[in-house]
Amino acid sequence: MRGPITSDYRGDVKQAVDILNAALATELVCVLRYKRHYYMCRGIYKDAVADEFAEHASQEQEHADMIAERITQLGGEPNFNPEGLATRSHSEYREGESMIDMIKENLVAERVAIESYREMIRFFGDNDPTTRRMLEHILAVEEEHANDMVDLLEQHGTAVRGEA
Repeated sequence: MRGPITSDYRGDVKQAVDILNAALATELVCVLRYKRHYYMCRGIYKDAVADEFAEHASQEQEHADMIAERITQLGGEPNFNPEGLATRSHSEYREGESMIDMIKENLVAERVAIESYREMIRFFGDNDPTTRRMLEHILAVEEEHANDMVDLLEQHGTAVRGEA
């Protein structure tokens, strides 16, 4: 059984699964980073920032689930093995010393994810429109996350909008 893979599927299934497994690892690393930051957040603005971290962790988990489901639809196996998770991920797991450091680490990771998703969307293009649309949805949420991190930094007196 090949599920949604029909004779007119123009993508390379093995390569698609490999790319999606890297995206899965990225999302899982993001979940773990946001969860740590949620629990380690300190200071007068802790509650508002921690709530944002918790919401993002939940959304990153939703992305991981969507990607894992798509991998299985393509006949692949989602790689949840914690061994090598950090090396498969596009973004890094960084703890951060302070709440501001944590926000900055999440902004960097979101920007890395945005670039990765844009590249994946170009790769899938018209060869796999279902996967492309899923990735476009995830990209939009990642862009919102990056904007949320910029807003948090600006609320705490750290200018970042003009930075690369």
